[in-house]
Amino acid sequence: MATGMLDTDSTTPERPAQPSVANRARIAGRTLREDRWWVSPLLTGAGLLLFLVYGFFRIFTSRWYWVEDYHYLAPFYSPCLAANCAGDSSAGFPQIFPALPTWLSPAFVVLVFPGGFRLTCYYYRKSYYRAFWLSPPACAVAEPHRRYTGETRFPLVFQNIHRYFFYASLVVAGILSYDVVLAFHDPDGGVGMGLGTLVLLANSILIWAYTLGCHSCRSIVGGRLNHFSRHPIRYWMWTQISKLNARHQLLAWLSMFSVILADFYVLLVSSGAISDPRFF
Repeated sequence: MATGMLDTDSTTPERPAQPSVANRARIAGRTLREDRWWVSPLLTGAGLLLFLVYGFFRIFTSRWYWVEDYHYLAPFYSPCLAANCAGDSSAGFPQIFPALPTWLSPAFVVLVFPGGFRLTCYYYRKSYYRAFWLSPPACAVAEPHRRYTGETRFPLVFQNIHRYFFYASLVVAGILSYDVVLAFHDPDGGVGMGLGTLVLLANSILIWAYTLGCHSCRSIVGGRLNHFSRHPIRYWMWTQISKLNARHQLLAWLSMFSVILADFYVLLVSSGAISDPRFF
């Protein structure tokens, strides 16, 4: 038979049976890894737990979120939409919610949007699946669950609304930027700047970088295009967002801690624990 000719008499080998998508690869032992694979999920869980504890603390602390002299508003309370918001912390936004009980802060009606965005974020999903649900705890490490259903069942099926939380987070990021503008305030009138102004500015920048680096944002800007050459503006936007997306994990952590630090700084100044250094 000539070289390169198809041998019609040969028998085509059968394909090996494919594993069921409902099952994960079986590992006989817990793991064959010899490194400290548990350190990463442990640190991830500790970081996320810190954020959750602080968030619950602020939800049930209806004070120390507004500095009247410098117009500092804690990020966890922005925008303040309840009728019992302190001073001018509503910043011109309508107070659409009635006065909340003393044990419940205005942050309760705000955090659902940025909180939902982070909860359904693709990176954070991987983080808390591994740290809390142990699905899987690390690469090449057996997980304790007998079945794997992915995000097809309740309640994980709601992870698919991530894009809508992204739209809401764009609004929240814009409001935080507005808060920074208001923070350039001097008690005697005019423009002033203190350390708190810079803290809120840095937090706003990181929130924007994390939000715009979201996978959904990248898909919205550059998705459904067959020819980038016909859409140069969208292609340029897609390349810039892709740069942020490549650092999405880093920005997720930096923005998470920046919002805690900014909120805690306003708390300290508002409570009188520290004074805000003024630059002009």
